[in-house]
Formats: sequence, C-alpha cells, structure tokens
Amino acid sequence: MKSKQRVSKKRSAPKKAPNGRHDAALRKHLIELLGGRGAHADFDEAIDGLPEELRGARVKDVPFTPWRLLEHLRMAQWDILEFSHNAKHKSPKWPEGYWPDSDAPPNPAAWDASVAAFRRDLGEMEKFLKDPSNDLFAPIPHGQGQTLLREALLVADHNSYHVGQLILLRRLLGAWK
Repeated sequence: MKSKQRVSKKRSAPKKAPNGRHDAALRKHLIELLGGRGAHADFDEAIDGLPEELRGARVKDVPFTPWRLLEHLRMAQWDILEFSHNAKHKSPKWPEGYWPDSDAPPNPAAWDASVAAFRRDLGEMEKFLKDPSNDLFAPIPHGQGQTLLREALLVADHNSYHVGQLILLRRLLGAWK
C-alpha cells in the first residue's frame, strides 16, 4: 500500500539584499517616520491654522499650552540632533531646560521662529540619515552606546507623542478640524 506523501511547501524568508539596499531602504523609512508621514497627522498639520490668541491658552487640568508643547518639541529635538553629531554638546538640565518659562509666546514672531527652528533641525536630522557615510548602527563616539538609528527613532517617537498631545489640546480648545 502506498502512503500518500505530504508535499510541504518550504517557506523561505526574503533573500538578503545586496549590501546597501537594506541600508537605503531603512534610511528612507526613517525619513518618512521623522516627517510624520504615515498613520496620523504630522507636525505641520498640528500647528497650521492655530489662531494666535490660542497659542498660550490653557485648558483646565491640562499642564501645557500649545506654546509649551511647540517649544518642548523644538528644544528636545535640537538636543538630540546636537548630541548626535557634536561631541562638545551639553544637554540642558532636565526638566527645566526642555520647557519654556511661559505659557504663551512673547509675540507672534517667537512662535514663527520656533516653528522654523523645529523644521530646520528636523531637516538636519534627515540630512544625517540620508548621508550613507553616517553609519546608522555604529555607537556615537561620545555617547554611551547610542547610535544614529536610536537617536532618529527617539526623535520620531518623541515628536509623534507630543504632536498627538498638541492635536488633542487643539480639540479641547475647539481649534481642530
């Protein structure tokens, strides 16, 4: 009597790409992640159209204002960027060095300058990631095991978290679409 042999279809993982192809794909995905392009609103959507009079507005039991969130995003991102490439950089004292002193910007130009600085620093991080001479996996020489990959993921994670808070705050203020 012949037994039926079961033919197993061997599953295989995708073939390993030639060196560099995975690196380029990872860099592309990191840049998309930093830009907030994906499953949720990005930084520009979160700040665009916020009325000037609400930039320092408080909501009961919420410990921050749109200005405080914007400045915190800018300060933290700048610190991570500087750490990533500047051995002489000294991080601000936590937590006061990462939050502004006031609820509201001193003037409209301060808001605009903070937005511009955030965008500029985000662009600089993207430039580091695009440059294939920057090893994503090598420990940062002046760090304690951190890598450029880790710092890029930290920026993306931190920004995403606080952009979400900014959108929630805008909803509570009645200033979201």
